[in-house]
Amino acid sequence: MPGQPRADNRPPYARIAAHYRALIDSEELAAGDLLPSIRALADQWNVSTATADRAMKLLRDEKLVNGIPGVGTEVVGRAVPLASGSERHDRSSKTQSSWGVGEKSSGHTAGIVAAPEDVAYALGIDPGDDVIRRSRVYRDAHGIVSHSTSWIPAEFARALPELAKSERLKGGLSLDLIAEATGRQVTHRVDEETARIATPEDLELLELEADTVAAILVLTARFLDADEQVLEYGVDLGAPGRTRRSTSEVLR
Repeated sequence: MPGQPRADNRPPYARIAAHYRALIDSEELAAGDLLPSIRALADQWNVSTATADRAMKLLRDEKLVNGIPGVGTEVVGRAVPLASGSERHDRSSKTQSSWGVGEKSSGHTAGIVAAPEDVAYALGIDPGDDVIRRSRVYRDAHGIVSHSTSWIPAEFARALPELAKSERLKGGLSLDLIAEATGRQVTHRVDEETARIATPEDLELLELEADTVAAILVLTARFLDADEQVLEYGVDLGAPGRTRRSTSEVLR
C-alpha cells in the first residue's frame, strides 16, 4: 500500500553491511570504534557466523573497517574524497583554506625549473622554458590523500618571488596572490580526469613502495584569464583507494 515501506529483499549479509555503513556515514560510528565480534553479530542478527563474516568482509573491501587480529573489527571511516585543483580553488575562495575536512598539507617545495613537455603544452610555452613548480602533499588521518603540483608561468616570479620559495603561501593560494598583484583573474578553467597505473615517479611522490602496482586518478586543471592565457596548470595524483565523489541535481 502507498506510504508503507518496501520489504528489504537483500540477503542478510547485505542488510548487516548496510546497517553499519549507514552508521559510519552518519558518523554515529567514528574512526577507531570497534564493531561487535562476529559471534555477537551472528547472535544479534540471527544469522550464521559465516554470514556475519561476509558482511564484515564487504565493509573491509569498501575500506570502511579494518580487521585487527585478536582485537576485532575497527571502524576506519569515510576517507576524505579526492579533490581537484579546481575544487581546492573554490574551497579557498570560501574558507581561505584549500584543506578538506581532516586534511593537512606538508612537504611544500617550490622553484623555477625547465618545463616538461606536457606542462609546456598545457601552459602554451616551449619545452625547457622556465616555469615555477610548486608541490605539496595532502594528508588525512589515513595517510596521503594526494600529491599536488602547481605549474605557474615564470613571469609571475617577478611580481611574486614567494611563488618560487619552498614554503606554504600566506594570504591565499597562488591564484589569489596573482590576482591581487597583477589584476589577472581566473575567468574559466578546463578540468580533466584520467586513470593510469602508477609510474615509478608517481609511487615516489605518493610515498609508496617501488614494487607497488596500483591504479591512481590523475586530476588536471588549467586556469585561464579573459584573454585565454593560462595562469596555472594544476596536477593532482590521487593515492590508491581514494575516490572521487560528486553530486548534481536531477532535472525533471
